[in-house]
Amino acid sequence: MTAWQRLRRDKVLLFVALPGILSLLVFHYLPLLGNVIAFKEYVPFIGILDSPWVGMANFMVIVNGDPVFVNALTNTLVITALQVLIVFPAPIGLALLLNSLMSERIKRIVQSVLYLPHFLSWVIVVAIFQKMLGDAGLVNHFLRDLNLGTVNIVSNPDAFKALVTGQVLWKDAGWATILFLAALARIDQTLYEASAVDGAGRWRQLWHVTLPGLRSLIILLLILRLGDSLSTGFEQIFLQQGAVGKTASEVLDTYVYNHGILDGDWGPSAAVGMVKGVVGLLLVVGANTLAHRFGERGIYQR
Repeated sequence: MTAWQRLRRDKVLLFVALPGILSLLVFHYLPLLGNVIAFKEYVPFIGILDSPWVGMANFMVIVNGDPVFVNALTNTLVITALQVLIVFPAPIGLALLLNSLMSERIKRIVQSVLYLPHFLSWVIVVAIFQKMLGDAGLVNHFLRDLNLGTVNIVSNPDAFKALVTGQVLWKDAGWATILFLAALARIDQTLYEASAVDGAGRWRQLWHVTLPGLRSLIILLLILRLGDSLSTGFEQIFLQQGAVGKTASEVLDTYVYNHGILDGDWGPSAAVGMVKGVVGLLLVVGANTLAHRFGERGIYQR
């Protein structure tokens, strides 16, 4: 079958996919052309084409280790590490717990409660945490009533990284369980029966049957997470930056905005954003290649 025949055969599917394709082109791929300002001394009043070339000069903020950039990079890596170690495994545990529930009614109720925070915007999520953990929040009101003093969480720079990790955990962990529950449903139940006949208990079944059944999905999601590892959520952190200060909360996403859009330092900020994207791409390719070496499919085939 020729390419033209395949296009004619799948014309309805292509027509349905057209809005998504156009959205990707207009809002994701065409803006990539703007990365050229990383190599220019960009002046908005004269435009991209007329701005003078400066070569690799804008990348010196990375090479020379600018203290503000280093601080943003350090905060980004620490938050990413916390989210990979804490947030990433959480949906797996939740899926295993939900899958072990015998009552389908209770399971559906728990799933609905866990999924709900995903549909809330970060503005609402941050506001909820402020109302709960702020100086005048519910927790501190309760502690004052008991004469136990107060705790400073929302505006405490030392607790900021733990706070944003907890917010991501509360908001998205329940939603991510959908994928793992679907993977658990595909595991052949006869494997559990055979392992039980061989004398395997629940823990050995978990280790030798359940986790191997989830391995491909875990590796796939981990590869995608590595590609997004230097993006820690602009909106969530920007909304709370005023309360804790930039030293504790500045990450690469907010660095690009604060120094590029607000301070007008377009070139170096674009250079940082460009390097962030390239590093994410290299991490995805490297992790996918490593997955192939271990016999896994990864996110694409060679």
